[in-house]
This record gives sequence, structure tokens and C-alpha cells, in this order.
Amino acid sequence: MHFTSVQCVQGENFLFLVNNADDESSFTYEEKSGKGPRSWGEINPHWQACKNGTLQSPIDLLDQRVQVLSHLGRLNRDYKPAPATVKNRGHDITVMWKGEAGEIKINGTEYKLLQCHWHSPSEHTINGTRYELELHLVHKCSQGNLAVVSIVYKYGRPDRMLSKVRRQICGLSVDPKQDKELGIVNPGDIKFGSSRKYYRYLGSLTVPPCTEGVIWTIVQKVSLTFSIQLLVRFALVVFGFWRLIKPEWFCWVVVL
Repeated sequence: MHFTSVQCVQGENFLFLVNNADDESSFTYEEKSGKGPRSWGEINPHWQACKNGTLQSPIDLLDQRVQVLSHLGRLNRDYKPAPATVKNRGHDITVMWKGEAGEIKINGTEYKLLQCHWHSPSEHTINGTRYELELHLVHKCSQGNLAVVSIVYKYGRPDRMLSKVRRQICGLSVDPKQDKELGIVNPGDIKFGSSRKYYRYLGSLTVPPCTEGVIWTIVQKVSLTFSIQLLVRFALVVFGFWRLIKPEWFCWVVVL
């Protein structure tokens, strides 16, 4: 795997781990609980990166800290419809594909799409602005390394993917941690905007164990989500599931 186009100023810790905490029984997002984000690194000895890591996510994507690298090229993705389920894991709402849902390609390496989940409000910020919602599409290559594509949302008309799962997601607030069948879900229905403009940096999982070495790609275009009334219902399930911004390092945005 090549990192010549994915460079960060701080550190060279390319440690990979594909599993994150599956439920919220051992950590929370409430600082007063003693198990909030500032305490994650002290809860479990395997979560030291949450406290001491140098490539932690999320970050604030600041124009003055961006370098344009046009040679990175398009965000290559080839998604396919596949059976999926949705589940409230306690710390996020996750859609898991049970079949072959396609992949993205980074530096010639294919990363298979595994799942997507939402955070509200957004975890990453753009020039200090935190948006209403953030979607993470989690991919893994054959060596077990992770790549996450992120899309942030503001109020407007949602894409077909978000519209399809909205009713099931809202129902999870009364039936938590139970898988619900979604039928065939096409990740290709997710609107990306331009595949030529995106931020990329080397970061981490945003939940314990906060493993570093995750390739992040944040789509530059802000997409649209539900009206405020529907978002309120959606947020009853996902609101508050976001980690504090970590100290920034340089990241790249592709502009062709």
C-alpha cells in the first residue's frame, strides 16, 4: 500500500485494526459519565491511542492548512446494490451490507464497502463549521487496512439512500440494538457531488480503540439531508454521537 499521496505532518504510526467497539456499554459521549471522549484512553489499556495518538480524528478542515494535489485524481468508486440490515449500536446507527456492495480504489488498492453509519451533528468541521449530519462509509482492503469516505450534510432534500432507511432508523429509538432488514440497498444512491474535489488525510477511528492509520476521504461538497422536522426525529436516535475535534495537521484536497 502506498502513502506517497497521503502524508501528514505529525507521526508515522501506521497501525491498523479493523474492529471498533461494537456497542456503547463501555464508553459514552457524555463527559460527566466518566466514560466520555476525554476519558476513553483511560478506560481500556487497548485504547491508549484515544489519549496519546498523534493521528487522531476528527479534525477541522481549514483552507489555510490545505495543499492542492491534483495528481491524486478522481475518487474512484464502484458500488453495487446488495442486501443490508440496519442496527442501533448505541454509539451510532449502522447499515451493514450482507453481500458484495462494491468498492473504492485508492493508490491502486481496492477497499471493499462494509458498512455506513451516521453522526449528528457532524464530527469533522470545515473551516470551523459543524454541519447537521455526517455519513461515514467504511471500507477494508484484503490486508485489513481501513479507508473511510465521509459526507457532511445540511438541511435540504435528502438523497435516495437516506430516504430509504429513514423510517427504519427512526424506529430504532424504540427498538435499540436490534437488526432490521432493509432489503436491497444501493450505496450508489448516495450523492457524492464532484468526485474530483475531496479532502484526504491519514487519521484514526473516531470511536475506541481510536486505531490510527485510517485513510480518510471527506467529500468537499456539502450534501442535503432532511427538513428540520424530520431531522429532529432522526436525531432522537443519532444526536450527540460525535467526538471532539483533534489538533489539526496538514491534509490534502483534490481540485482538478
